[in-house]
Amino acid sequence: MEDRDTLVNLYYTMVLIRRTEEKILELLLQGKLASSMCHVSIGQEAVATGVCSAMQPQDYLTSTHRGHGHIIARGGDLRRIIAELLGRETGYCKGRGGSMHLVDVQLGHLGSNGIVGGHIGIATGAALWSSLQNDGRVTVAFFGEGAMTEGIFHEAANMAALWRLPIVFVCENNQYAMSLPWTHATAEHSFARKGEAYGMPGIEVDGQDVLAVRQVALQAIERARRGEGPTLIGAQTYRFLGHSRGDPSPYRDKEEEARQRARDPIRLYQEHLFREGIMTQADVDALEAKVAEVIADAVRFAEESPPATLDSVLEDVFA
Repeated sequence: MEDRDTLVNLYYTMVLIRRTEEKILELLLQGKLASSMCHVSIGQEAVATGVCSAMQPQDYLTSTHRGHGHIIARGGDLRRIIAELLGRETGYCKGRGGSMHLVDVQLGHLGSNGIVGGHIGIATGAALWSSLQNDGRVTVAFFGEGAMTEGIFHEAANMAALWRLPIVFVCENNQYAMSLPWTHATAEHSFARKGEAYGMPGIEVDGQDVLAVRQVALQAIERARRGEGPTLIGAQTYRFLGHSRGDPSPYRDKEEEARQRARDPIRLYQEHLFREGIMTQADVDALEAKVAEVIADAVRFAEESPPATLDSVLEDVFA
């Protein structure tokens, strides 16, 4: 049984991700983001939260274009996250990366990536380095089901299994690669069988159940740390909004959307906490107030920070 602090922190992290992304959409509509390209993970919070809670401080992760939740769940500085999205010098990439390119090497966060699947090779390279150095680190690679049809995933999965690299592949299957349904993208829908094809365990998990995600992630990460090689986790989740802000998702059935929204991971977990006597409504209200304060502080910090300038556009680049 998890201790109360762990259980409450899982809830706090999911709420922080949800409320932050709601604020990000608000800032986008106000024209305050440095770029109109913005992909939120509203509905998917349990996957980032559950997996990152299972990681050790020394571990690595790589992330996607829909990656705000990953860096928040990893303990990223919300001030620097919002500043980056607003194109400010105090942002994680000094205002040059924006929503899709967040990185914090000090946290082991090796970067989110605007190229679908582009970071999977980076994650596998990090795991190879850890294997060669025998440093005890495990790398987690988050990606969507759309990336599973990219060549880089197949090459990385084959290499990781062949060399028993300490990596966990986490597919956040939100069911749609932009507008393409998962059922139309691959002939084999079982993650267990997909993993088996590469020579690694494949685990299916309800991505709306944060405790279930945490448990499979703990097992996969420790398996990798013991030198037993990679695991493929298929977390079945759902993005409540469109692919990006300009996508009203007309390709999705409205009954399906309603059915999936009824499985909101935050509400499901809140109901569990109430049943188990871990939290009360008063606790939830206090937590929401704390989250609102943290977000307001981050936005204030970002808006008061100097914008990135053209004078420094060639700094921090290799060539």
